[in-house]
Amino acid sequence: MTLCSCNRSKNNSDNTLLYWSSNNMNEIEFTRHFIDKWNNEGTSKIRFQPVPEGQSSEEVILASVVGKTTPDIYANMWQGSVTMYANAGVLVPLDELDGFTEFINERCSKETIKEITAEDGHIYQVPWKINPIMTIYNKRLNTDFGFTELPSTYDDYLKAGEAIKKDKNNDGYVDQWVGYTEVKVLWYQRFFNFYPLYLAASNGGSLIKDNKAAFNNEYAIGVFRFLQELYNNEYYSKERLSAGQDRFITEDIFTKWTGPWEINHVDKFKQRDDFEFDFFPMQVPDNHEGPIYTYADPKNIVIFNTCKQPQEAWNFIKTLIDKEGDKKLLEITGQLPNRKNIETEEIFQDYLDNNPKVRIFAQQAKYIKGVDNCEVIVEVFDIISQEYEACVIYNKKTPEQAIEDAAKAVDNLLKN
Repeated sequence: MTLCSCNRSKNNSDNTLLYWSSNNMNEIEFTRHFIDKWNNEGTSKIRFQPVPEGQSSEEVILASVVGKTTPDIYANMWQGSVTMYANAGVLVPLDELDGFTEFINERCSKETIKEITAEDGHIYQVPWKINPIMTIYNKRLNTDFGFTELPSTYDDYLKAGEAIKKDKNNDGYVDQWVGYTEVKVLWYQRFFNFYPLYLAASNGGSLIKDNKAAFNNEYAIGVFRFLQELYNNEYYSKERLSAGQDRFITEDIFTKWTGPWEINHVDKFKQRDDFEFDFFPMQVPDNHEGPIYTYADPKNIVIFNTCKQPQEAWNFIKTLIDKEGDKKLLEITGQLPNRKNIETEEIFQDYLDNNPKVRIFAQQAKYIKGVDNCEVIVEVFDIISQEYEACVIYNKKTPEQAIEDAAKAVDNLLKN
C-alpha cells in the first residue's frame, strides 16, 4: 500500500519527479538541500522521500519493480543489482540522454566507466559514492606489542595475532584478538573479509569472466588459507562478537576491516579521550607487488523507465554529482564521491586537510573495484560464502578444495 501510494502521489502531476534516497539521516539532509534548491529555482518539481521501510532496501526496490510503483530516481542502488534490472528492461539507458556521456567521462576514471558499462554497451547507473574497505587499527597495536611496522602482509598479521594471543590473563583465557570479522554465512558479509582481500591480492581481479568463474586461483586460495589460519590459531574469535558492544571500541580487538563510516562512529563512542586509531590498506600476500586494491562498496543512482521525464531527471542528478555536489556529499555524509582525482582536486582540499583520516580513503580511491557485471552475482557470493563457512570457519575443507568446489558450483549456476 505504501508503494502504491507513493506512485499515485508521483503521478498527480506530469511535472513532478519522485526521488527515493536511503534512510541514512545524513543522506536525507544532503538530499533535502538539493531538492529544496531545485524546487525553488527549477520549472519541474521533485517530491522526495526516503526509501519505504522494509526488511532491506533491495527487497523494497524489487517489490516496487514488480508492482510498477518505482520512483523516477533512486539514489541508493547497489551496483550488483543493476545488471538484473537492466536485463529486465526497467532502467533508462543513461547514455542516450543529452550530456550524460560527456559529463561522466569528465567526472569518472576509465576504469569506473568500463566497470559500469553493461554487456549491451549501455550505461544504466550513475557512479555516485564509495566507501572503500580498509583496515582500522588501534595504535596500541604498535606501542603495547612492540611492532615497528603495520601488519600489512599475511605473515606480519599472523605474527601480530600470535603476539596478542600470548598476552593472556592468569587463567589462560584469551580476552583480546588481533581482529574480528563477521562469521555469519550471509553473502554480503564477504564484502568485509574475503572479497576485499581477494581484490588486494589479485590487483583487482574478477570473480566472473566470460560467463565463467575466474577465482579458482592462487589469490582466492591464499585468502581462504590466511583467514583459516586466523581461526585455527585462535587469533580471531568464532563467537559473534558483533552481537554486543563494539569490541574495537572496548579494545578487545585491535583491527577490523571496515569503511570510512567508522571514523565518526569511533570518535563518538570511544571510551577514553586518548584512544588513537587510524587506517591502512588490506593485507596482501608476502610477495605482493603493485598497488593494493579493495572493494569500493559503491552505491549508484538510476532512473526507472516509469519516469516520464528522464532528461529532466538527469538534469537534476547532475546537480548532485558536480564538484559542488560532491563537496557537499563529503561535508554532510563523510562519504567519498566516485570521481577521479579526489585526493588532488582543489575543491576538496580544505575538507581533506581538516579530516586527515578521510584523506587516507581518498588516496585508496585510486585503487578500488565494485563487483562484476553478472545478473546472479548475489548467488555467486552466496556460493562462496557456503565454502567460506566450511573451510575458513569450521576447517572442514582445504582452501584448495573449497575454492575448487565454489568455482564448479558457480560454473554450473552460470550455465543455467
